[in-house]
Amino acid sequence: MKKMARADSWGYNNGRGKWCSYKRTTLLICSINIVIALFVLHSLYTSLCIYSINDSQTVVNYTPDQIRKMEESNRIRKAFEPIELIRLVKEMKQQFLKEESRIELPKQLKQKLLDEILERLRGLRADANVTEQREAVESWRKEKLEEANQITPRRTLNSTVPPGEAGMLARALDSGWSQLSEDIGLWIPVEFHNKEHDDKPEGAADEEEEILPGRQLPPECNAELHSDYDGIAVKWGLTHHKESAYDCCQACLDHARSAQLGENKCNIWVYCPSETGCYSPDIYEHKHTECWLKYAEKPKLNFKDRYPEWYRDSHPNVPVIVPWASGVTSA
Repeated sequence: MKKMARADSWGYNNGRGKWCSYKRTTLLICSINIVIALFVLHSLYTSLCIYSINDSQTVVNYTPDQIRKMEESNRIRKAFEPIELIRLVKEMKQQFLKEESRIELPKQLKQKLLDEILERLRGLRADANVTEQREAVESWRKEKLEEANQITPRRTLNSTVPPGEAGMLARALDSGWSQLSEDIGLWIPVEFHNKEHDDKPEGAADEEEEILPGRQLPPECNAELHSDYDGIAVKWGLTHHKESAYDCCQACLDHARSAQLGENKCNIWVYCPSETGCYSPDIYEHKHTECWLKYAEKPKLNFKDRYPEWYRDSHPNVPVIVPWASGVTSA
């Protein structure tokens, strides 16, 4: 009897163990989780569909009074917009961006570039016009740009430009050429012809003759008030000051007498007699008593008496009267 009881107990326990095994329990739990997940996804999908359908079918109808108030609100908002302030902010932003992108070359390199340009201009024939001068400068710029682009730390091409400055120089000669021209003081005047008009009213008295301060200039100076002659500078006026136009002309005559063989002899003097300084279309501030000594085989006037109206329109800071005094020596 005891053996039969044990056998029945063992069979019962063995069957219950098979039915309640871990494998069956895990499968049951996973099935329940899957059913719950599917139910949740179905609920979310149904909610989204219903929301989108309701949203697309929703149309807001405004009354005429509400529309009028909204238009009035927009008009008031636009009327109080700080338009001038916004414009100034945009201009300041553009100016800051321009200054940040400014290419600043070393002073020594700028002087080398200016010397090369002047040497190229000296190689032109004496009666070269403005167009030929511009073409010569442009030809030099392209050659120098090609040279700067070919310079590398291992390949200097016997250039006077250090390899470390070649990239900066290439950008200055390409996109920053106008800025570089101003920095080195390069300016080639526009060629034009002045026509003299005698528009003085009949019977009007002659204006009192203007006299340059200082000693009277000798005839060989050929002094002309309110005139500015073009030429190749043999003495840089920014660092060359004289007390009077007489002294400036005398400096030109002395330079011509003492010039070495092959050097350009001064035959043009340009003096600033104005105590407030003299205008010139470059980046420099030209001060009282500046004396420029120049050379040109066939001297040409840059400006005479008054600056033309078309020139003043494009240069707002230009005065009406040419402030310089100059002359072509006949010695």
